[in-house]
Amino acid sequence: MISNQILQTTLDGLKSISRVDLCVLDADGKVAATTFDEYQNCISDAISFIDSPAESQVINGCQFFKVMDELALEYILLVKGSNDDLYMLGKLAAFQIQNLLVAYKERFDKDNFIKNLLLDNLLRVDMYTRAEKLHIDTDVKRVVYIIETKHEKDTNALETVKNLFAGRVKDFITAVDERNIILVKEVEEKNSYEDLEKTAQVIVDMLNTEAMSAVHIAYGTIVSDIKEVSRSYKEAKMALDVGKIFYSDKNVVAYSKLGIGRLIYQLPIPLCQMFIKEIFDGKSPDEFDDETLSTINKFFENSLNVSETSRQLYIHRNTLVYRLDKLQKGTGLDLRVFDDAITFKIALMVVEYMKYMDSKDTY
Repeated sequence: MISNQILQTTLDGLKSISRVDLCVLDADGKVAATTFDEYQNCISDAISFIDSPAESQVINGCQFFKVMDELALEYILLVKGSNDDLYMLGKLAAFQIQNLLVAYKERFDKDNFIKNLLLDNLLRVDMYTRAEKLHIDTDVKRVVYIIETKHEKDTNALETVKNLFAGRVKDFITAVDERNIILVKEVEEKNSYEDLEKTAQVIVDMLNTEAMSAVHIAYGTIVSDIKEVSRSYKEAKMALDVGKIFYSDKNVVAYSKLGIGRLIYQLPIPLCQMFIKEIFDGKSPDEFDDETLSTINKFFENSLNVSETSRQLYIHRNTLVYRLDKLQKGTGLDLRVFDDAITFKIALMVVEYMKYMDSKDTY
């Protein structure tokens, strides 16, 4: 059903053009939108008109028109006045509302289709049949973005995203829960993953300025068939979670750039616990003091370069060597050796993953 706000905007527009008052009532005789206050005097006549077999009728100086949704009565349109010109205006207004009904019904059907498509709730044969019926291309390239808002039911963020892609009739914007906005975007042949990243950044910037909403965005890989859209959605969901664990400083995360974090995310917790116990003999890397952790992180940032790390930490090279030697004695791992550095880096990521999963279980 059309929202009352849209109906009111339509009636206001028609009145501004024709200078004629109109009113729309639903099938139960309740007012949905009106441009004048005296509509109460016409409600009883409208209710009588509902039971009439006529499509239009003049009663007590007002003209009534039925607006049908296929064979079912959806609205009663009331036009204040009874001459022939107002009859034509009423027919035009009823036709406009009828077209709005068709458009909103198609939009609703498409929204339901996209939701079921994302959630894998469609059989393949139904998928293609319904897509054809809704005039949705099945063999074009698409990618799924998930836009996570800070607050639930962030209508400002949703409207901002819809306005941003208002001209893109082949892109679909929906939601499968109260926190995330889903964008299923058609990808042109010339578009690359760099272009997808730019699109995500545009959305972030727009929501920050227009909706005053801080968001995180994740997107999956490009798929070439409608049956694969759900896979891109699942990839985006994983990217959103993995981004929170390992890339918390980023507000845009791509599934294709998750690296080793994607593998760690899929490990069972008991296996992670066993790995940490074997590597650190029951200790945990997050038990190290802040100085040691900052040294380790900076050393990794500089690709195990001792000179550059000491320069950025504003310490003497020998001081850094001393810290690395101390770490080696405590853990048995020498971060200057590539294999040991890889083991330690993975261990740090595994610990972050376990902490994140533990916080989710607690919540």
